[in-house]
Amino acid sequence: MSGYQGPMRVFSGIQPSGGMHLGNYLGAIRKFVELQHQYECYYCVVDMHAITVWQEPEKLREQTFHIAAAYLAAGIDPEQAVVFHQSGAHAHAELAWIFNCVARLGWLDRMTQFKDKAGKNSERASVGLYTYPVLQAADILAYKATHVPVGEDQKQHLELSRDIAGKFNHDFDKPDFFPLPEPLIKGPGARIMSLRDGEKKMSKSDPSDNACVFLTDEADAIAKKIKKAKSDPDALPSEPDGLENRPEAKNLVGIYAALSGKSEAQVLSEFGGQGFGVFKPALAELVVEKIAPIGAELRRLEADPGHLQGVLRSGAEKASAVADPIVREVREIVGLLV
Repeated sequence: MSGYQGPMRVFSGIQPSGGMHLGNYLGAIRKFVELQHQYECYYCVVDMHAITVWQEPEKLREQTFHIAAAYLAAGIDPEQAVVFHQSGAHAHAELAWIFNCVARLGWLDRMTQFKDKAGKNSERASVGLYTYPVLQAADILAYKATHVPVGEDQKQHLELSRDIAGKFNHDFDKPDFFPLPEPLIKGPGARIMSLRDGEKKMSKSDPSDNACVFLTDEADAIAKKIKKAKSDPDALPSEPDGLENRPEAKNLVGIYAALSGKSEAQVLSEFGGQGFGVFKPALAELVVEKIAPIGAELRRLEADPGHLQGVLRSGAEKASAVADPIVREVREIVGLLV
């Protein structure tokens, strides 16, 4: 963060482009709940990022409410943290344009996620998809966020945010105007893999319905998916080193560890030497215990979109009250009329 002396703030967001699942909960949302008690937190539904690829307008609105409901159902308190939709705070778009004029093409050319998402048809991809990381930098720095809970796949984008912040500070001789945000990547459950392939990340787009536990799944569906999860014929080892080259076993043990608050070593001390016929029912019971109540509350909240819209609008007002003065100062610094 260099010599930045401002308040410690956290920013993170989830794109409204599908149902929330166990990987989203353990890799992100649960950490959001913990962080709201430690930092000044801004949790966004990044609907502007979603439209970098085609979205059905009504479906996008439904998905925006779905993410907001997942936040609240998991335990994020809108009185404790700011919960809002990205498009409701206009500072994001304005700061993104200014940052477009600070960032360099070479920096964006190195972003591997664009290459992955655009594939062989990169010339037909939207400009928004290409400049997605610049908007992400604006999301973070509009609040002068100092910490960002990110997955491994987003570390490169956070590095770009740091580069943009540093270049802005240097170009306009404002050494500590923007902080250089730090990643928060820690704890079990940071990367949950598919229940059908332990080497692929759990994804809502997986063709197999049994690969992913959705937060809206009923208890019976959750239990069936866990019991059908791919494993191997060997018993669980007694030490974590024994999980090497056993991706499915490692994934299932990691899920148990994350949900129980135990380490992998503690889980294996309990189940080591036993087969998956014993471990999977125990894991299924634990996942149902932890996830089913969240799903029930999520479904209840989704049935009241008016309430969710009120939460998001109130959050957008709170977010704008912080971001607008920062962007106004940025306008002054770069020489735009205020």
